[in-house]
Amino acid sequence: MSTIYVMVPEVLSKFKEPFGILLRGSFSKSAQQLRDLVEKEKPPMIVSVGDTVSRNLHKHKLAPHLAITDNLNLRKKVQPQTFPGKRVVHVKNPMGTITQEAVLAIKEALRGPEPIQILVDGEEDLLTLIAVLYAPKNAFVVYGQPRVGMVLVKVDDEKRAEAQLIWKKMHKIEETNPAKQR
Repeated sequence: MSTIYVMVPEVLSKFKEPFGILLRGSFSKSAQQLRDLVEKEKPPMIVSVGDTVSRNLHKHKLAPHLAITDNLNLRKKVQPQTFPGKRVVHVKNPMGTITQEAVLAIKEALRGPEPIQILVDGEEDLLTLIAVLYAPKNAFVVYGQPRVGMVLVKVDDEKRAEAQLIWKKMHKIEETNPAKQR
């Protein structure tokens, strides 16, 4: 049996606004803003969620410890990409959900010293919540804000509580997987 959390309209409205600090502008400009914050605050880890932001962070030498991607950009297929030095872990996470498989992969990736890319079959957007819940305190979780810039979530008790509240409002489904019961 596995657990799947499904998006509900009440939760969807929470994702219209940035979950953290909006770094506006081109990626070069927002990457410089992020670099300045990294140099100032020295986060224990950077986590990226999204193909474009992950690719651009690597390009600007701000390589995240964990990159969560799905080979989609604005719901359109993009050239699959893996990042040098990262072990690739595959998970299923359908659009509008958070699966137990994805949660466990993120928790494991955040605990270990090895840089990881989680490649999602489905959609990675909601996994930002899980990254915020389980990343070390003061870590930076970064995701793209289409056509505006990127969002930086500095992990602290307040952001964790906010992420937990959103996650708990999602509809929880216990799913039996017949393939695992054989």
